[in-house]
Amino acid sequence: GCPGMESLPEAVLIRILAAVPAADLVLACRLVCCQWKNLIDGAALWSLKCQQEGLTREEPDAENWQNFYFLSKKRKNLIKNPCGEEGLEHWGEVENGGDGWKVEELPGDFGKEFPSEEVHKYFVTSYEWCRKAQVIDLRAEGYWEELMDTTQPKIMVRDWYAGRSDAGCLYELCVKLLSENEDVLAEYKSETVTIPQENDASWTEISHTFSSYGPGVRFVCFEHGGQDTLFWKGWYGVRVTNSSVTLQP
Repeated sequence: GCPGMESLPEAVLIRILAAVPAADLVLACRLVCCQWKNLIDGAALWSLKCQQEGLTREEPDAENWQNFYFLSKKRKNLIKNPCGEEGLEHWGEVENGGDGWKVEELPGDFGKEFPSEEVHKYFVTSYEWCRKAQVIDLRAEGYWEELMDTTQPKIMVRDWYAGRSDAGCLYELCVKLLSENEDVLAEYKSETVTIPQENDASWTEISHTFSSYGPGVRFVCFEHGGQDTLFWKGWYGVRVTNSSVTLQP
């Protein structure tokens, strides 16, 4: 038979492994054998991956290149379908009051354009409470237990909301950090924001950062919603879009 990968010089093996997507390295390749596990837990592979992908750090200390790689690389939004491009896909409808949730094109009737050109749509609520939620599985996104428990990267949450200039409305945001058994380990709840009927329809950002939240966090539950205050049939309630949850190095 042909000689296996184990006969390759380590430097060559590191170059080969560096081409593998990071999540696969951590979740699958680590389990192949002791040698692979040691390489994947070592600094050389991750400093090479950082170098290849142009991720630089201020103090290049030898420790924990893997965490640095993941957290820099993965500063992606963990909320799926944040702007309604895929309808209500990926969102669990917690409450669908009045005529329920709907997706509309920006700027919408009596609305304003969004401050960023990448955003084209928004979700809009009706005349009774509409809430929707998304649960992020941190492990499935590549944030393994030890990283969450010891490094405890900052978890940044952002959302954007707006009213229409001819209708008053209410808005709420609630984000929970959950354990394996879905116990709440930390929670952020906004006040109920009231937008008066005469408003300029401008978009407002709300944000919260969780840090030093303790070990055991495995899920993030993001929930938001609102309604109008006039009880008009249709979709005169608060508009939301561009929601995000990101982990910071």
